[in-house]
Amino acid sequence: MIGRLAGGLAAALSLSTAGAAEPLRVFSLDQCADQYVLALSPRSEVVGLSPRARAADSYLRDRALGLPIRRPSLEAVLASRAGLVVRTWGGSPGLQRALETRGVRVLTLPEVNDFAQARRALRLAAEALGRPAAGARLTAEMDAKLRRAAGAGRGAAALYLTPSAFTSGPGTHIDAILRAAGFRNAARAAGYAPVPLERLVLSPPWAVVTGFFETAPTWRWSPGRHPSLAHATAGRVIAALPGRVLGCPGWFMADAALSLAEAARARRF
Repeated sequence: MIGRLAGGLAAALSLSTAGAAEPLRVFSLDQCADQYVLALSPRSEVVGLSPRARAADSYLRDRALGLPIRRPSLEAVLASRAGLVVRTWGGSPGLQRALETRGVRVLTLPEVNDFAQARRALRLAAEALGRPAAGARLTAEMDAKLRRAAGAGRGAAALYLTPSAFTSGPGTHIDAILRAAGFRNAARAAGYAPVPLERLVLSPPWAVVTGFFETAPTWRWSPGRHPSLAHATAGRVIAALPGRVLGCPGWFMADAALSLAEAARARRF
C-alpha cells in the first residue's frame, strides 16, 4: 500500500515538474514589442521577432542576432507554434482575433507616451512573460536614471528636431524625455508636426535636441539638412540622440533623458 502511494506521489510530482518546465514559446509582431521580448524572455523561448528587430533604431538590436525573424502573419505565428504573441501596433487587422480563436494568447501592450505608462507596459509584459522580477529590475533602473536626469535643463526651452524637420509636442514620449531632463518643450502643438523652415531661420530656438540624424545616408536630402537650417541651429544643438532610444517608446526612454541631462550639465545649463 505504502509502495503504491509512494509511486503515485512520485508520478504526480514528475508530471507537475514536466508541466512547470515546459518553455513559453513567444512571438513578437512588431519592433516595439520586440524590445520587451528581448529584454525579458530567455532566448530559448523566443520563436519569432519582427522584421525590424535588427533595425538601426531597435534598442536591443544586438540581442536579436541569431533569433528567428518572421513576418507578422497568421501563417508565421501558427507555424512557430507560439503560445504567446506580444504586440504593440503590429499585425494586420483581425490578426489578434484570428489567433485567439485558434487558442493562441495575445498580449497587446498599452500605448506609452510618458514614464508612468512605460512602467505599466513593462509590468504587464513582465507578468505575461513570467518574468516579474526582471520587469521590476528594469523599472528600478529606469527610475534611477530619471532621478539622475531630473532638473538638468533648469527649465530652459528646447526644440526637438528630426532630419525631416519634424518636431514633437505635448502628449508624446519625446515631450516626456525633454521634461524628465528638466527642459520645457518649445513645441506647443500636441503630437508630431513639421517645423516651418522660415520660423527656424527667423526665430531660432534657444536649444535644439536632434534625433535620428545618425542615419545620414537615408536623410541626405531632407529638410533637416537644409543649409539655412544648419546655420540657424549652429551652436544651439545641445544633444544628438540616437534613434535606438527614440524609435519606440518604452522604459529605455530614460536612457535618452539621462543622455540629454548629461549633455545639458556639460554645457552648464
